[in-house]
Amino acid sequence: MKSNRIVMILITLLAIASMLMGCTAAPAASSTEAAEPQTSGGKTKIGLSFSDFATERWKNEETLLRQMLEEKGYEVLSQEANHDVKAQNDQVDNMVSQGVKGLIVIAEDGDAIVTSIDKAADAGVKVIAYDRLIKSPKISAYLSFDNVEVGRQQAIGVMKAVDIDNWDVAANGKLRLVKLGGSPTDNNAILVRKGQDEVLAQYTDKIDVVADQWVDNWDAANALKLMENILTSVNNDIDAVVASNDGTALGALQAMKAQGLAGKVPISGQDATADGSNSIVKGELTVSILKDIRNLSPLAVETLDKLIKGEPVEGLKDFSLVELTGDQNLSGDVPCLFLEVQQVNADNVYDLVVASKFQSYDDVYRDIPEDQRPPKPE
Repeated sequence: MKSNRIVMILITLLAIASMLMGCTAAPAASSTEAAEPQTSGGKTKIGLSFSDFATERWKNEETLLRQMLEEKGYEVLSQEANHDVKAQNDQVDNMVSQGVKGLIVIAEDGDAIVTSIDKAADAGVKVIAYDRLIKSPKISAYLSFDNVEVGRQQAIGVMKAVDIDNWDVAANGKLRLVKLGGSPTDNNAILVRKGQDEVLAQYTDKIDVVADQWVDNWDAANALKLMENILTSVNNDIDAVVASNDGTALGALQAMKAQGLAGKVPISGQDATADGSNSIVKGELTVSILKDIRNLSPLAVETLDKLIKGEPVEGLKDFSLVELTGDQNLSGDVPCLFLEVQQVNADNVYDLVVASKFQSYDDVYRDIPEDQRPPKPE
């Protein structure tokens, strides 16, 4: 009897233990169920990495990109490196550590940033090089404009302004040309120069390049100093300037104005900025290049959204890093999409820039007398 009673007690204890185990298991299952909605309902993080905000364009596009990404339900982290290569690498690493699933990067230096970008890609982050190439085959896409064509159109515009086909070397001597490249750390500057040289190479028998400089950070103040030194060295004897963007051109024009050369010596720019377009209508800047950035920002957002979701992206075409940089030491391919560009000059600045509302009428015609302005577009 005593043994039976002991058996009954053991059975009862086992039953109680089983019940207690069931009670402890239930909260664990409940915790798992509660975590699932939090994970699926949480916002995916996207990082925006900018080389600087001193460039007017980048600050504006940060606002656009952030707005469009947030409208798609993403949480956006954004940082600006103030032209500091190490800072940008650290910022990218930091955003990856915070769990971003995608990055849109405007690189300060397309070589130096490869370290952090490769680590991000290896961690499964989708990386878009935005308008500036990152020299790594691990990026998911490179979205930009046809920068070689930008250079071609700059050179074509300046050569047309000097009427190079009818330039009389015997009477005038060779055309004395100044070349101002963009930032040497930006591969876009290399591609732009490639396009410029393709056109200028046709006229080597008529052109004497009296100065060839690259402008750090595409900075107008740097361009001003360089042009002041150039003009001093050649005693103001120049016939044309192929500058690589509006900032460098407007900096150079300050030096040229001081010597009475603005409006007399053709000069190119790029970006069709408000100040650049205003300089065109004033008869100073000869030509700029319209890259309609209103098309690039939504393209980047749509592309990154599809990449993160594992959906196909139409329009991407592989280019080798050798093709994109001219550097034979690089290997691998990069998926690319390049948008078209348009030359802007005094004849079409109203239609391409103002009527299209790329820049405001009041900004473009600033300081232009009312009776010399075209009608304001509706």
